[in-house]
Amino acid sequence: MTIDKSMNIVEILRINEGIADILMASGMHCLGCIMAHGETLEQACAVHGIDPDALTQQINDFLAQEA
Repeated sequence: MTIDKSMNIVEILRINEGIADILMASGMHCLGCIMAHGETLEQACAVHGIDPDALTQQINDFLAQEA
């Protein structure tokens, strides 16, 4: 499975809990925040000044290794 930047943060975390570590390491420390329930990965990246394409690739690389 792969993710894309238009997916909701909670939806992404349901795929694999290990993704939380990647998001935290990138500077998204508010995964339990109410905004995480309504934000896409791209929106969260914009708020935190993170390149959404690079983060999406990093997550997909992680998922490929886990498969």
